[in-house]
Amino acid sequence: MSLLHPAAALARLLASAGPLGTETLLLAVAAGRIAAEPVHARLTQPPFAASAMDGWAVRWADMPGPFRIIGESAAGHGFAGHIGTGETVRIFTGAPLPAGADTVIVQEEVHREGQIAILSGEGPPTIGAHIRKAGQDFAEGSSVITQGTRLTARHLGLLAAAGHGSVRVLRRPRVTLIATGDELVPPGTRPGPGQIISSNGVMLAALFTAAGAHVTDLGIIPDDSSAIAAGISGTEADLIVTIGGASVGDHDLIIPVLQGLGATLDFWKIAMRPGKPLIAGALGSTRILGLPGNPVSAYVCALLFGWPLVRALGGRATELPTIRAPLAVALPASGNRRDHLRAWLLPDGSVQPAPAQDSAQLAALAQAEVLIIREAHAPPAETGETVTCIALDMFSDVA
Repeated sequence: MSLLHPAAALARLLASAGPLGTETLLLAVAAGRIAAEPVHARLTQPPFAASAMDGWAVRWADMPGPFRIIGESAAGHGFAGHIGTGETVRIFTGAPLPAGADTVIVQEEVHREGQIAILSGEGPPTIGAHIRKAGQDFAEGSSVITQGTRLTARHLGLLAAAGHGSVRVLRRPRVTLIATGDELVPPGTRPGPGQIISSNGVMLAALFTAAGAHVTDLGIIPDDSSAIAAGISGTEADLIVTIGGASVGDHDLIIPVLQGLGATLDFWKIAMRPGKPLIAGALGSTRILGLPGNPVSAYVCALLFGWPLVRALGGRATELPTIRAPLAVALPASGNRRDHLRAWLLPDGSVQPAPAQDSAQLAALAQAEVLIIREAHAPPAETGETVTCIALDMFSDVA
């Protein structure tokens, strides 16, 4: 199988990817989710004309007074009567405007003498001052949330005010991670001879969770075909992501295991560095993404392919954020694969590649702010030449 350009591979991966269905959630647990349908207000807000200030409710025609005090209107306890000529009602913020009143004078501009309120300031500038009209925020039946909105705290507050206690959202993709390798031990474990820490699971779980997935990490499965097959076939997921064993060595078992289970494989070699071995396929309705085991390769492949796929399955935008920046140093001509160079931004805005680009070195990845994209067979690039970079720090850590 020939090497696919990363853009062509991503297009094939996303060609049939779309939202997986919907579910209804209480507002209290719907933050970060995607609205599956437009939402309309079930009531009018404010439901009545209300005072926006503490003060005195009057008729504009009676200005400048004085006014005879006939009662009080407080939030939750409105004045039941009617304001007539020369009358006023003490009113508080949020309280219903009494019948007959059309203006509020703020309390600082009135002094009281017994049952008489006397204007001591300039008074309200126009009729209707300091009044929140009924429906000023939204009216019953009006659209308050559009389909596809990512629900933030602000949207949830609006939904609650509009009379909703729950909301229909797109279902989160279920992603299962399976790391393979006899040499792997869990994080927090001291490795024995020939062993290494399995860092990919926690790294990729965080990445896919931020993309909007519900992630299940099955941990480490040894290099045993039966054990790998049992792990793959024994999980219910929309996407199974295997880590390691994606190449063609004697101990790279993912492809033969998948073939033995009856999976269809779309592609498994990408013209990119790091991360040439990348398996894409399906087992029934479950998508399969097989990542290389080297940590940087696993992360870059997950970022370029897994992140957009999970986003598409969750009904979210799939474009990776990019920036353009000048090179701080010259770069040699690139080879026959697209390179993704770990780099960081300098104070002058230029981009500095990390001195080491080995696919097993996580320190440079953790320090990196961007990945410089160098297309295959690109000519040498001079200092100051502008390059396109994937902006790592523009990814949100919340879905």
